[in-house]
Amino acid sequence: MKPKRNEEIPPGSWNDWRWQFGHRVRTADELADRLGLRRGQRREMQDAARKSRAAATPYYLSLMDPLDPRDPIRRQCIPDSRELASPGGVDDPLQEQAHSPVPGLIHRFRDRCLVIATNRCAVYCRHCNRRRLWREPERLLAPRELEAIAGYIERRPALREVILSGGDPLTLSDGRLEGILARLRAIGHVEVLRVGSRTPVVLPMRVTERLCGLLRAYRPLWFLTQFNHPREITPDAAAACGRLLEAGVPVLNQSVLLRGVNDDYRTLRELLYGLERIGVKPYYLFQCEDVKGTDHFRVDVRDGMKLMEKLWKTTSGICLPRYVADMPGTKGKVPLQPASLL
Repeated sequence: MKPKRNEEIPPGSWNDWRWQFGHRVRTADELADRLGLRRGQRREMQDAARKSRAAATPYYLSLMDPLDPRDPIRRQCIPDSRELASPGGVDDPLQEQAHSPVPGLIHRFRDRCLVIATNRCAVYCRHCNRRRLWREPERLLAPRELEAIAGYIERRPALREVILSGGDPLTLSDGRLEGILARLRAIGHVEVLRVGSRTPVVLPMRVTERLCGLLRAYRPLWFLTQFNHPREITPDAAAACGRLLEAGVPVLNQSVLLRGVNDDYRTLRELLYGLERIGVKPYYLFQCEDVKGTDHFRVDVRDGMKLMEKLWKTTSGICLPRYVADMPGTKGKVPLQPASLL
């Protein structure tokens, strides 16, 4: 699916993250053209896209087989009529809004909190647990909002860890990102920063040497990303993770167990082995949350346990993530381990 560079892309632009971000495919018509959909299929996609925002980078679309409706990359980024047919689910499965004392901050646990730096992403993943944020126009955290968040954290010495999330915080410019990190680091009792971003997967050219130097300056800082399928571990993605590691920034992976994407033993094992090869630690395998519009992605927990049991018996321990369900409110992450392992 990669366009012919000499026809459609100015020289050098493909590896420029700003070009990739600025040329995201964002409308149902554009996506339908890429996939060669017929009229009825195009109408179904348009209906799904009207209900929730869609966008994908040229890079990520280039990993997809446009002729295969079961393609695991396509399933993650292309609006699907099944999103409208999902009978279950809620907008906010983790009850984050109930734990948002100031706009842009989520405080579910005593010692850590999460800052929503933006509601925009390079690619809008169809299984996202914050789909509710897509209803608003794309926006960035305003300076006055950052000050309100910092003030809240300053008044609570128990908060030792702050997670920068979104949306995707690496869709911000280096300058704006550094402004947020610097303000959080200036709070004396904040010991550790985390950045959660899928850019190594969907926009690896964003992870520049300059960005890595910036993140290095704010260590201890942990980088969490989300590879869900082995085909996402491309040379570009591996190089992006390598630059982070060389800067002294540890990289952890938080996959989501997704039906039709990675819910079989061979695919999941290949993903975990691939992460080990590029120096990324498989950290969590999340049970897909009960988000409205995602019924078609959810795997039965018992099937997930069987997968993990087989992996435990056949796979190196360094490759094994913890299979968990993130529960609402302050209940946290509940391990999902079959009784035979216990």
